[in-house]
Amino acid sequence: MKIYDELVARGLIAQVTDEKEIRELIDNGKATFYIGFDPTADSLHVGHFMALCLMKRLQMAGNRPIALLGGGTGMVGDPSGRTDMRKMLTKEDIDRNIECFKKQMSRFIEFGEGKAMMVNNADWLMDLNYVGLLRDVGACFSVNNMLRAECYKQRMEKGLSFLEFNYMIMQSYDFYHLYQNYGCNMQFGGDDQWSNMLGGTELIRKKLGKDAYAMTITLLMNSEGKKMGKTANGAVWLDPKKTSPYDFYQYWRNVADSDVLRCIRMLTFLPLEQIDEMDKWEGAQLNRAKEILAYELTSLVHGRDEAEKAQTTARALFSGGADSSDMPTASVHVEDEISILDLMVQGGIAPSKSEARRLVTQGGVSLNDLKIDNPNRILTQDELKNEPVLKKGKKNFYKIIVE
Repeated sequence: MKIYDELVARGLIAQVTDEKEIRELIDNGKATFYIGFDPTADSLHVGHFMALCLMKRLQMAGNRPIALLGGGTGMVGDPSGRTDMRKMLTKEDIDRNIECFKKQMSRFIEFGEGKAMMVNNADWLMDLNYVGLLRDVGACFSVNNMLRAECYKQRMEKGLSFLEFNYMIMQSYDFYHLYQNYGCNMQFGGDDQWSNMLGGTELIRKKLGKDAYAMTITLLMNSEGKKMGKTANGAVWLDPKKTSPYDFYQYWRNVADSDVLRCIRMLTFLPLEQIDEMDKWEGAQLNRAKEILAYELTSLVHGRDEAEKAQTTARALFSGGADSSDMPTASVHVEDEISILDLMVQGGIAPSKSEARRLVTQGGVSLNDLKIDNPNRILTQDELKNEPVLKKGKKNFYKIIVE
């Protein structure tokens, strides 16, 4: 099976503009394509995971990825899929986040001469002349068409800033610049980016002629990825300092039964023939599928050794008598005593006292297998010595470290 058909079989491709030409380029390793990443945090999260895996797949098939870091667009903010305006970041924040992204991307993509490229759109967007941009690029866009775009329609009632309204023009200019200067003939993005991506394709064709080779593909990337990237307590990060390898493993180990095989198909590099056989699995076999998913993705992000540790720790915890050496830790400062609610918040086990109280009153908290059902429970320093294990819910364990 050729790579384009494999992407279709894995459920990755949602829409394309020129399928015949796209298939020809991708299958023959002639695509130079870009995916953009706005540096809004100091770590990538699992919402970016599908994009990184896609870049890896296409590079393995001989195509050339361009990782576009949005140092320029990050100064503006993308309204796609948002109900409010994104917090404005300083240039220093953006530059620091970009450095973090570079390190994490290198685990998936091979950069270097003749290989993948990493570029920052601040290098060309920050120097644009406003009047020149209006004359050269703005004239190519219809405001009526822009207002019909879903990313703008959903924000019109709540308020859309003029700053954000320019995001489509800036993203379109990115493709135009990459096409002219890097030979980029294709762009990929999530289905919530479709209008922005079409803007780039149309800009190239209007400026350089209808025969200009510029194409777009959207994936089930951002809509699905954003769902994957969020949990009740925030994002699941690729940085092990923000989400430990064990917690990362557990996140995938706990996906819903209805999602596990779809995630295996879309995100792992297991052969499709093997996954097709797993489609027949049901009942207890789905737990085995979840272990496979968690192990494969933890290996991709953190390496085989960390995946082995996480899997061993998880299995031991659920069978009893676990070695807690690789268990996530919750560090707390205790003078003489501390309330269970303060311990959970201070240790990052719960995001707030109200959430900690809810967990306790619902019977979801225990310490060394002894259930704590009183939200006013006070724990002494003596009770917390020897690194006791706090269990939250059925599947989350934390080794308590008193600082």
